[in-house]
Parts: sequence; C-alpha cells; structure tokens
Amino acid sequence: MFLGDPEQDLPRDTVVEVFRRVDPDGRRAGGIFRATFDQLYDGQHTGRFRWEQLYKTEKTHYGTLLEINLRREFDDIIDDGKLLDYSINGYDVDCKYSQQMGGWMVPPECFEQLLLVATADDERGVWSLGVVRATETSRRTSKNRDGKTSLNPRGRGQIDWIHFEASLPPNVLLGLDSITLQHVVTPRSGQARVAELLRRVTQKRIGRNTIATLAKQDDYMARVRDNGNGARTTLRREGYLIPGGDYEAHRDVARQLGVVVPEPGEVVSCRVVPADQTDTWTTQLAGRYWRLAAPDEESNEPAPKLPDVRKSKPIDTDLASEPQ
Repeated sequence: MFLGDPEQDLPRDTVVEVFRRVDPDGRRAGGIFRATFDQLYDGQHTGRFRWEQLYKTEKTHYGTLLEINLRREFDDIIDDGKLLDYSINGYDVDCKYSQQMGGWMVPPECFEQLLLVATADDERGVWSLGVVRATETSRRTSKNRDGKTSLNPRGRGQIDWIHFEASLPPNVLLGLDSITLQHVVTPRSGQARVAELLRRVTQKRIGRNTIATLAKQDDYMARVRDNGNGARTTLRREGYLIPGGDYEAHRDVARQLGVVVPEPGEVVSCRVVPADQTDTWTTQLAGRYWRLAAPDEESNEPAPKLPDVRKSKPIDTDLASEPQ
C-alpha cells in the first residue's frame, strides 16, 4: 500500500509544498527522470534505449545521477545539506532512489530524518517522487550487515507524494511495436535509420536523444536538417513535413495542421497533401494550402519547404523538457 493518509509533519509537508509550488505539473522533475535514463543509455555512443540493456553497475548508478540532476534542476529550492544530501527550506533531506517501488534502503544516519524517495519505470512510462520521515514506527525492525533497513507498510503509507506515477516523457523507441522497431534499426547508416523513424513514426514528439541513438554520431541533428541529405530533404519528396520545436515558425506549422506541437529539442513528422483554402487545419506554405494526409491517402506531390528560420532566434530550452 503506497497511497495512505500521512500524519501531519510540518517539515515534511513544507518540503512537499515547496516542490509543488515550483513544479506543479511535474514537468521539471519528469524531465529529469527522462534525462537520467537517457544519460545512462548514452544512445549516441551505444545505441541503447532500454533499462535491460544496461550493465548491473550502471543500473546502480541511476540513483546517484538522479540525486545530482535533481540538485542542478531545482537549485532554486535545493541547497547542499549539512548532514544529508539536500537542504530544502532549511530542512535536511536525503535523496533515495529505488527501481522498485518501496525498495529504498535507509541507513542509520537517516533514521528519524526526511527522505525524498523516488522511483521510475521506463517500460511503463511512469515516475513517482515523495517525502517521508524515517521514524522508528515507519521502519522495519530487521537490518542488514550495514545497519540499513527499509520502510515498513506503515512507513510506505506515510509518504506524502509530490507526484505519484506521473507520466514520464516518452521513450519513442521503447514504445514502438516490434515490426516497426525492426524496420527502424535495420538500416546500416545512421541517416537511413533516422529517415525510417521519421517515415514510420508520425504525429509524435521525437527528441534529440532518439535521433542521437539512431544516428550514432556527433552532429546527429544533421541527419534531420534540410541540407540536401537530411531527412527533411529526402522525405519531402514523399510528402513529409518535419517541423521542429526550436523555432516558433515551425511550431506554428504544427499548430495549424492540428498535430502535437514539438517542444524545443524535438521534431514532429507529418505527411501532407495540397488542400483547399476552405479546409480545416491547414497551413500555408510556398503559396499553397496544405493539410494532413489521411492514412490511406497517397502523397502525389512533394511537401513544401518549412519557413526559413536561419536568421531567427531559437526558443530557450533546457534538459528537463527534452524526451528520449
């Protein structure tokens, strides 16, 4: 049982309120969980995108990376602790991560202290973050050789959840069916793999890390650009538009077509056909109107070029908003 009715604890309740105030929808924290997974996968150099592909030692490192990444992202509310990892609103808090819900280990120095407990599951696409005090009545009586223990059922019910099983920014490759994934990863070149992804995965946000995992090279976003060889050039011949989230002009194209709007650091692929001015959800490019193609509708004309943004200022972005 993880959703209980926690007893009042002013320091714990204060820490929870501070987090909720600066991250009410969980966007910042969710982005950090996503970024930490991606940091461990290191897809640009390894091609990995699943938890099962990590070495055991890498898996155990997730908690350390999460602690560091949360500290950096939430430096507006987190300071270095005196005795524990963090100081939040003047209260010392220790950061604990477990891949398994409820599996947090509590060392003796954390007894009676506040714990920021975290867990995430990339396969299920969820993450949770809460605060609990490791009181004697909330801890198991058994201990290991190092004197560590864990929360008992009562203790797990005392967690005040900041966010519970919130949606993790998507891991695009992990969400593909086996047939589509096989088509995407089979081509020998990074350029061909990126193009195949954008051909088969449409109207979905695709982040830089996904492109990097498939391209496996330093200048991985060159595989997308309209540069003569990138996917925007080659797939335009097949009727595909690939607006990005770094520029408002591209985001406007996505809005006008009625597709999901890419965030900074993302792209969205969509197949278009010429439209009438009276059609709904149209965008005007190259002097003509365009709309999304129906699933069974052929694209008999190349897609138009996207607005030229070479002299535009990109939208500010950060690590937390970028999905895999």
